[in-house]
Amino acid sequence: MYLNCHTYYSLRFGTFSEVELLELAIANNLKSIALTDINNTSACLNFIRKSKDFGIKPIVGIDFRNGAKQQFVGIAKNNNGFYELNRFLSNQSHSKKPFDDIAPSFKNAIVVYPLEQVMQIEKRSFQSHEFIGISINDLKKLPFTIYKDFVDRLVLQQQVTIRNKKDFNAHRLLRAIDKNTLLSKLSKSEECSENDKIYSKDDLNKYFELFPFILKNTENLMSQCSIEFEFGVDRISQNQGLYLDSKEADFDLLKNLCFEKLPLRYTDPSNKVKHRLERELNTIRDMNFVAYFLINYDIVNYAKSKGFVHVGRGSGANSIVAYIIGITDVDPIELDLYFERFINPYRSSPPDFDIDFSWKEREEITEYIFNRFEHVALLAVYNTFKYRSVVRELGKVFGLPKEEIDKLSTGRYETPQLDELGELVVKYGKLIKGFPNYVSVHSCGILILDKPIYYYSATDLPPKGFPTVQFDMIIAEDVGIFKFDILGQRGLAKIKDTLDIVKYNRPELPAIDITQVEKFKKDPNVNAMLKEGKATGAYYVESPAMRGLMCKLQTQDYLGLVAASSIIRPGVSSSGMKNEFIIRQRHPEKRKNANKILLEIMPETYGIMVYQEDVLKVANQFAGLDLGEADVLRRGMSGKFRSRAEFKAVEDKFIANCKDKGYDDKLTLEVWNQIKSFAGYAFAKGHSASYAVESYQSLFLKCYYPLEFMVAVLNNGGGFYSTEHYIHEAKMCGGIVKAPCINNSDHPNIIKGNIIYLGFGYLKNLEIFTIKRILTERQLNGNYKSLDDFIDRVTVSIEQLTILIRIGAFGFTGISKSELLWNAIFKVNSSNANVTQKPLFRLNHKVFNLPKFNTTWVEDSYDQMELLGFPLCNYFDLINEPLHPHILASEMMHNVNKSVLLYGKLVNTRFHKASNGKLMRFCTLVDSVGDYFDTVHFHDTVDKYPIHGIGIYACYGKIIEEFGFCSVEIIRTTKLSLKPDPRLN
Repeated sequence: MYLNCHTYYSLRFGTFSEVELLELAIANNLKSIALTDINNTSACLNFIRKSKDFGIKPIVGIDFRNGAKQQFVGIAKNNNGFYELNRFLSNQSHSKKPFDDIAPSFKNAIVVYPLEQVMQIEKRSFQSHEFIGISINDLKKLPFTIYKDFVDRLVLQQQVTIRNKKDFNAHRLLRAIDKNTLLSKLSKSEECSENDKIYSKDDLNKYFELFPFILKNTENLMSQCSIEFEFGVDRISQNQGLYLDSKEADFDLLKNLCFEKLPLRYTDPSNKVKHRLERELNTIRDMNFVAYFLINYDIVNYAKSKGFVHVGRGSGANSIVAYIIGITDVDPIELDLYFERFINPYRSSPPDFDIDFSWKEREEITEYIFNRFEHVALLAVYNTFKYRSVVRELGKVFGLPKEEIDKLSTGRYETPQLDELGELVVKYGKLIKGFPNYVSVHSCGILILDKPIYYYSATDLPPKGFPTVQFDMIIAEDVGIFKFDILGQRGLAKIKDTLDIVKYNRPELPAIDITQVEKFKKDPNVNAMLKEGKATGAYYVESPAMRGLMCKLQTQDYLGLVAASSIIRPGVSSSGMKNEFIIRQRHPEKRKNANKILLEIMPETYGIMVYQEDVLKVANQFAGLDLGEADVLRRGMSGKFRSRAEFKAVEDKFIANCKDKGYDDKLTLEVWNQIKSFAGYAFAKGHSASYAVESYQSLFLKCYYPLEFMVAVLNNGGGFYSTEHYIHEAKMCGGIVKAPCINNSDHPNIIKGNIIYLGFGYLKNLEIFTIKRILTERQLNGNYKSLDDFIDRVTVSIEQLTILIRIGAFGFTGISKSELLWNAIFKVNSSNANVTQKPLFRLNHKVFNLPKFNTTWVEDSYDQMELLGFPLCNYFDLINEPLHPHILASEMMHNVNKSVLLYGKLVNTRFHKASNGKLMRFCTLVDSVGDYFDTVHFHDTVDKYPIHGIGIYACYGKIIEEFGFCSVEIIRTTKLSLKPDPRLN
């Protein structure tokens, strides 16, 4: 009976979910109900999916509005009608056009105009699919209009937006947030009516006793509507099913690609390789995943044709087919990757291929996909109201002062202290928390479908210009839509840029083949860098935690790095198995402590679960679950369930099977707790292996082309550390780092020999137009000869020129900065250099007799700190107090369990809440010769001796050692003072 219902996906308007709408229908004994959110179809698929659980016939449509003004409601008669509505909404949305007063002539959709609208536009004629909507409020005016005689066109349009007074209050608050206005100033035209709710059948019959035909017309209309999608186990894949024109042609192409490219991966393929390949090809064909593989191959092949570097990871990295045809670079035979983790007969969804590209090239890849395939869209993600942010918004809506809003949003209050408005903010903050706030684009998901996107959803057009559906990945998978993951990362850009920088800085060298990963894995110099934790700048292995772990593990080969990439994840760490793994790695005699059954299942990891595949193996071989049930555990770990019921059933069977096998309850519980501790954190082994390949590529470049590599790192936004620390690392690699120079610098950093010139982009207040003028003029007419020459050739203000002089960009002149500044002031001001047009003739510059000015390196350092954010000197040189007797980081191993003093420049710091709930702090510093050391600050020193920003700290503490890796357990710290700023004298 209800044709116009909203959920909270009517953003900042509706007040409850699509499931709550179905619950409302059940509570009112309704057999059918229509979901028509405002200008979107986000909730439609899940509404249809969940309606079966409630025994409700779902009807879907769209409430088309210009702002808050309702133009008409479109209701889909069937799936084709849903397509028409989605296409129409998308076209209007993409072109940013308002909706007309009259709806299009839909073939499979019904249009309902509100009575107010037909009266306003004086609509007299109606097509067969067009109706006039009458609400309870409209019954007062209907008898006095000509439309009372349009008996066959009148239907009930009782809008449903709220359930009660609390919902209405929340609705008004959401509208005020949306309009960024005080609640007291919210226009009534922006609100729904307090009557926009569901009424019982008896109440409707009473209200419409003079117009019973309206209810009858509405029932007839709803009976014409039916929409069907298959979900869950009944779903079929909606992805593009064919790459060529038939399944046979697709399979022949995939098989031929494998045999053509097999020698590139295996020069003399073993029987194991051949059997694995044949088995995979047959399984891929039988499960209709051939087109999925070919589409991924197409994308990667295009990237290779453009010279782009990529990494293929995810569960697809377990596939020998993917390895042979070049989607991934991980050899599943070498790593004994578990085939069933990649694909098994119980798996209805295709394997995951997460394909990483350089962040600079990802958009071009995305554009290629949209041009190459017919039915493509990006996947959406909904950003919800977070409690703190919604409390801040509500505080503004109520007109509270900032101090009060801060107090409420941070929870710094006692409930009895709250006044009436404060209580309302907290009350409705808790209610609105979790509501969808706005739709965004999924970080990497792209949909490539068999049918037009509009069969499933309307689309938005975000700033980047690629159509984006209005549902998320959970409902997408439920209906059989599986995303292609195309990601952008900076690690690959560093590799690509390093290759380019080596070409121009060392042109005499032969071209680097970065795909020779097998060679890199065996390089003793590269492996020594891993073992010593000298991986700063290298993707995924540069963090202090990873550096420490590799030192503890004595990682010095590819397989060791693959393991380390997973061991560091919270799942293994939190279960306590990380330390046990290190012990068994370093002390082979300890491996006999492992449970014999687990050791037999996982010999490579010494009987310890490290990878997602290990869960499959243990569930299958230890607990006797079949592979389908084991995969339920694996999916449960990755958080891809809407309900935990299925996971709980498998848990019960796991424990029951172990009991039947005669295992001790303690062992069963220990193994099960290890599985549970993995939740959401464990990597697939192929995933770790893919990261390790990229890490080896980075490490190879850093080992043999360190300066070029560090320039590439800096030009791609660094990584885990600050720009200042990467500059420090470049110096440690033998680089000479210079401030931006008008004759040598570019917008990014560049290198000439072993001299690195910082880019103009680091100068915080230097305008982009100034940089463009400098570079364009230099490119056209050569280097600048002097300050006068620069002023003649580049239009620049005195403020911009001052920045360049103070940073030392005119250092090549040999004239002090102070003298240059005085000359600039006299010459730029006198020549009116603020004009945008260059003079026709060069001016004769006056020569001013100025006194000699002395500029010290300390003054230069303070200028650099102000303009760049960091000094280019050694920070230790800026210390203004004597250093007491101390040790260096290299001497820590000789002072284990002794209390010593070290001096270090802060590199990184982070807090950690210990198991007892108390706050700890971990810091990484470098000593005066540039070597790292790490500090541990327990709760009694965290507040007593705080760490306040970058600087040199005196760190007094006890040297502790774990698995050969030393750190300092802090007793006290002091930040050292710097030389005073001479510019202030």
